[in-house]
Amino acid sequence: MLQLMLLALVNYAVKSSNRKRLIIGVTLASGAVLVIFVGCWILVVKQVKKRKSALVQSQGLPAVTPTSSNGLATSTNFFRATPSLANLKSDLDKGSTYLGVRVFSYNELEEATNCFDSSKELGDGGFGTVYYGVLRDARVVAVKRLYESNMRRAEQFMNEVEILAQLRHKNLVELYGCTSRHSRELLLVYEYMPNGTVADHLHGRQSNSGLLTWPVRLSIAIETASALAYLHASDVIHRDVKTNNILLDNDFHVKVADFGLSRLFPTDVTHVSTAPQGTPGYLDPEYHQCYHLTNKSDVYSYGVVLIELISALEAVDITRHRHDINLSNMAVNKIQNHALNELVDPFLGFDKDFVVREMVSSVAELAFVCLQHEREMRPTMEEVLEVLRGIERENYGAGKGGVEC
Repeated sequence: MLQLMLLALVNYAVKSSNRKRLIIGVTLASGAVLVIFVGCWILVVKQVKKRKSALVQSQGLPAVTPTSSNGLATSTNFFRATPSLANLKSDLDKGSTYLGVRVFSYNELEEATNCFDSSKELGDGGFGTVYYGVLRDARVVAVKRLYESNMRRAEQFMNEVEILAQLRHKNLVELYGCTSRHSRELLLVYEYMPNGTVADHLHGRQSNSGLLTWPVRLSIAIETASALAYLHASDVIHRDVKTNNILLDNDFHVKVADFGLSRLFPTDVTHVSTAPQGTPGYLDPEYHQCYHLTNKSDVYSYGVVLIELISALEAVDITRHRHDINLSNMAVNKIQNHALNELVDPFLGFDKDFVVREMVSSVAELAFVCLQHEREMRPTMEEVLEVLRGIERENYGAGKGGVEC
């Protein structure tokens, strides 16, 4: 009997021991699974954060930044916020500014342009389409909508905002504001110029208006030179000087625009080495060949503008004779061969008006020097401005048509 009882106790103890071992084993296994799960979760979270960080750095788009009491951005993270944060903040921070430039919500500019209605298009350039718009405060504006929101476009977008935010000149277009990186759209808001571009009046949709008399063209040349001289004095190279980027107000006064390719130029260097960018027909040949950008690159482009004002011909026209496709080459050849009369726009009365002939000839000589291939041979924009003002002074009152500089 006792033996049976002892045997039962032994069996019970064995079963009890096995049960405890089973419980301990299950517990340890569960703990191991939990540890592995938590570790994997932490790893996934870290990977997601890294991907978000990489995405932000690769896109480099601006985000809404609160401003300090002096109107400047209080954070250098203007272009590092995530799209989702910018979306949330776009409606909350409508009063935000960046470097003193207002940050508009996308919805406000969409409303101003009637959802970017094609009937409101003012122009179509190399980087975006410009639309006519009316803001909620009744201001009439021009809204530039960049074609793509990739890294290159974002750099041009930020470049233009940062340059125009620190420059003030009566002949530079005023930047009213821009969007944040709250969406796929990169938008810039400028003052509206009702008379379009100089290109429109010379060889575009308004070329038959007859409004660009010689006095008006000389005034445009002087005001454009004044704007460029100011830029160079401010250590800025425009890098895309052309008649499409010279806007006109109601009184045909100049507003130089489009600073997406502009560069700040250090004062302690002779040039900046960079891949040539600009518009065919206006591009400095030495810059194109040697990759050396200087303020004389703008001088060359301005020389092409002077020839356009004289001739009303386009900078590049493949329908012309192969030696004349490039207007700068055509002009240099005509001037060297004493055939300027073959280049001048007949509308100006070059053959009939002695005063106009003298002034046009003087401006053509100046353009010829600006178009020299070697940059050392070209004048500075300050020297160009001085010469043009001298030409105007010598002939003041000779058919100026009431246009003042």
